[in-house]
Amino acid sequence: MLRQAQGDNLLMMENKITITDLGQMDYQTAWDYQKETHEKVLKGKAPDTLIFVEHEPVYTLGKNADNNHLLQSAPDDAKVYNVERGGDITYHGPGQIVGYPILDLHHYQKSISWYMRTLEQVLIDSLATYGIEAGLKEDLTGVWVGDEKIGAQGVRISRWVTMHGFALNVNTDLNYFGGIIPCGIFEYGVTSMEKILGSKQDLSDVKYQIIESFTDAFQMQEKVEVN
Repeated sequence: MLRQAQGDNLLMMENKITITDLGQMDYQTAWDYQKETHEKVLKGKAPDTLIFVEHEPVYTLGKNADNNHLLQSAPDDAKVYNVERGGDITYHGPGQIVGYPILDLHHYQKSISWYMRTLEQVLIDSLATYGIEAGLKEDLTGVWVGDEKIGAQGVRISRWVTMHGFALNVNTDLNYFGGIIPCGIFEYGVTSMEKILGSKQDLSDVKYQIIESFTDAFQMQEKVEVN
């Protein structure tokens, strides 16, 4: 059960963020929690928040998704959700770190492209601490290692407050990506930290690196961790 860090009484402050780790949680419950948090940040009743979660196998289709990118070969145990983020179809599941930053961009830059590039840099910097050389691919979103995507992004921004976010393949079962055309990209594959490094990685350690990179990229001066 999550403890609320002063709950609804927190006032939004610049350069302060609450880190909330939901652990393993079904998609619908986490989605509802994300929307509730977004509403609080929008109304100034909560500080900027970074939500971590690990989902059961699900495919999510963004508002611009092509339903044909969900293939008939998709595993039956993966639920399907249509969500309000941008982008096409992606997979979430065990061994993958999903991050939902709920940020008021009035505190940073009111720029969608700046926000997307900053999120990408967070993952690039985090992967670098493991000796993984990741980068960007021209005209495509997300984080890549060579021609394989390791980190996906899809966001929604309402009145300059963000929701949805990123997914990093750590120990992810990549076979689930065979049931879709990931992000609508036919010509490239997907990878994971486990595949690159040859062994499973500690999710808690990877989250720590993401938090460090995130607070540095967004110049956070104070963070409150809520578990």
